Amino acid sequence: MSEAMKNLQSKINVSPDGSYGPNTARAIAKYYNLSPERGAHLLGQCAHESAGFTRTTEGLYYSTPERIMAVWPSRFPTVESAKPYAKNPAKLANNVYSNRMGNGDEASGDGSLFAGRGFLQLTGKFSYRKFASDMGLPDVMTDPDLIASEYAMETAIWFFEQNGLFEMADAGVSDPMIKKISKRVNGGFHGLADRAEKTFEAHKWLAVAQ
Repeated sequence: MSEAMKNLQSKINVSPDGSYGPNTARAIAKYYNLSPERGAHLLGQCAHESAGFTRTTEGLYYSTPERIMAVWPSRFPTVESAKPYAKNPAKLANNVYSNRMGNGDEASGDGSLFAGRGFLQLTGKFSYRKFASDMGLPDVMTDPDLIASEYAMETAIWFFEQNGLFEMADAGVSDPMIKKISKRVNGGFHGLADRAEKTFEAHKWLAVAQ
């Protein structure tokens, strides 16, 4: 399990063994004052995006140029164009995230500095700056790795608040609502079945605690 989960467990007074289960889910909901519905949607999405709370940094390591071409066909139309970025996640992040989301050009290094971190993969200089400002955490801008280690859950909650997802969650835990929230989180429906399974599981745990 990730150090982020252990750090979170210490914060919410759960034995910091790094494992995610009913006790940790209930403690998260209690600590952050989340209803079973809000907690379930948040935890379901986080569990999927972080591979069961085991990953808090974006995986941009690709061993072959062909794989890079498959993921970003418009940016890398040929093997030669993709080859310099294989096995080099920082260089790849600086390219694919350049000149967007508040980042500078490829040479600025913003792409890798503000790549996805946290349980919901906060991405881009604009989002990092907004989170840091809203939460009064200026150190995030000089040490972005704090998102991955210390504020993984805070960024996820912030994202839900910023996008009105908690209000959506109040409508209940159902397949249609999970699909709507997944679209806001993912931009599509990637992994929808797993998101639904994890959301329903969390709701079962949290409903018992009421």
